[in-house]
Amino acid sequence: MIALFEWLGGQGTAFWQDAFAVFLRVGAVVMLFPGFGEQVVPVRFRLSIAVAFTLVVLPVVAERHDLSEIPTLQLVATETFTGLLFGAGLRLMAIALQAAGAIAAQASSLSQLLGGAATEPMPAVGHVFFWGGLALAFATGLHVKAAQYMVLTYDLIAPGAFPSGEMVSSWGLQQVSASFSLAFRLAAPFVLASAVYYLALGAINRAMPQLMVAFVGAPLITGGALVILCFVTPAILTLWLGALDGLLFNPAEPTR
Repeated sequence: MIALFEWLGGQGTAFWQDAFAVFLRVGAVVMLFPGFGEQVVPVRFRLSIAVAFTLVVLPVVAERHDLSEIPTLQLVATETFTGLLFGAGLRLMAIALQAAGAIAAQASSLSQLLGGAATEPMPAVGHVFFWGGLALAFATGLHVKAAQYMVLTYDLIAPGAFPSGEMVSSWGLQQVSASFSLAFRLAAPFVLASAVYYLALGAINRAMPQLMVAFVGAPLITGGALVILCFVTPAILTLWLGALDGLLFNPAEPTR
């Protein structure tokens, strides 16, 4: 440990300036990164993750860009904003899972089941999608893809440069559109099954007005939704993982 600190201390001022500049962007990305930036993760742990990613990304960035000529205040402003921008793009992917869970729950009468089991109110289907998606992402090497994503952001926006308003608006609209489009596609099986079910229930009610369709139909839609959840969740999470990988490998173009 002493030898490590002696080596770090002997790297000179340039090393620490470059590390600080990279940490500004990487730390902002980590704070919003799905999995790493969740509220249930302690702040000290998130800070340790940001430092670890900084040590991974720093050699690549220092080789490609000269950070010593950029004023410190300019780095603080530009790198923090850029990190938050790209972190928000990834956070929208997590929101897509939550939105898909909310849509599926509302369509299948599961919205109140275990709705307050986390820091953010979310239906049970949203919990299954969100944490299942994160588990699948980490199992397929999310930490490696995250480091690559952070390096790719420097190819899109150079250190010390503010992204143009046109670029931010265009990229942001694409991300939001892709996120909600993905959410609706993920929840499509529940929405279609619910539509068919309610149409059939309406036809039965017209044919047999004396039948209490509400008492008969409520358990059926809930049970059917649970069956659908068991069968389609693997496909839903695989589709979401493909969209996430598309964004991680190509931050400029979101996968729809």
